[in-house]
Amino acid sequence: MVGRKIPLFLMVLTFIASSHGKQLYEMTNREIDSLLTVISKRNLTITERINFYSEKFLGTPYNLRCVGDGPYALLENWPLVNFKETNCMAYCEHVLALSISDSWDNFFNNLQHIRYKDGVIGMRTRNHYTMADWLPENAWLLEHVSRKVGGKYTREVTRTISHIKFFKQKGIKDLRYVKPDRTITLDYVPKEVLKKVKKKVKPGDVLALIYANKADIFSAHMLIVAQRDGQLVIRESSNSKMTTFETPYDEWAEKVGNSCRYIGVCFMRVRDKLNKPGKVILPWEIKKMKK
Repeated sequence: MVGRKIPLFLMVLTFIASSHGKQLYEMTNREIDSLLTVISKRNLTITERINFYSEKFLGTPYNLRCVGDGPYALLENWPLVNFKETNCMAYCEHVLALSISDSWDNFFNNLQHIRYKDGVIGMRTRNHYTMADWLPENAWLLEHVSRKVGGKYTREVTRTISHIKFFKQKGIKDLRYVKPDRTITLDYVPKEVLKKVKKKVKPGDVLALIYANKADIFSAHMLIVAQRDGQLVIRESSNSKMTTFETPYDEWAEKVGNSCRYIGVCFMRVRDKLNKPGKVILPWEIKKMKK
């Protein structure tokens, strides 16, 4: 009938249905906001949502310089949020922020808490080093479980991290508030045993490949463990294929095991106390969670 109004809930259902089959890089911000609301109301754990959202990124083009500190930044003025292209760290950060959020606004602010120290946006406060900065600053959400996964096979590696050297290489002369050099020792799972420890690996785990023969950095590549049809897969955004893709776990483990570039892998996992069905984390709760 002409002039008859369509009920709001029917409009919402139609809107969601039209976007449900899209990948995230094909969706608008409004569609992503609606998706977040719907998924957050399902009785899913955070790791189950990681499985869902990490799949929605498959096929997203790779770009090393996909995100930065925003359009008004002095150095890296790329967007704070980018679903049209991604890199390995941005992929993991976006997936984690989506998986704990129930709306676009809360996703955006959760993302900044994951990417920056205390959510303060800036080059000097960004969690640049995965294992030295990113994981410690996100200990409210993730724990380092390499020893749980590796068991008797677990080994240790020690590196010295220098923010001063890192920022000087980027042409930054103002070194106020920069962290001092730190010597850190980490547990890792040797690449040769990745198939042997497979039963201890869980969907939702975030991984960092650990470099061989480098004294000043642990890792520069992050990945996500997921599950498809009951089988473990590894999802990543990489310049090896210039896209976001998945690989069966055993195939991935064999490839890493044969690489001279890495010595092993660090495993990070959502904390058990948070990984409950329907759990949503609001941005203003994070400060308290860090205490």
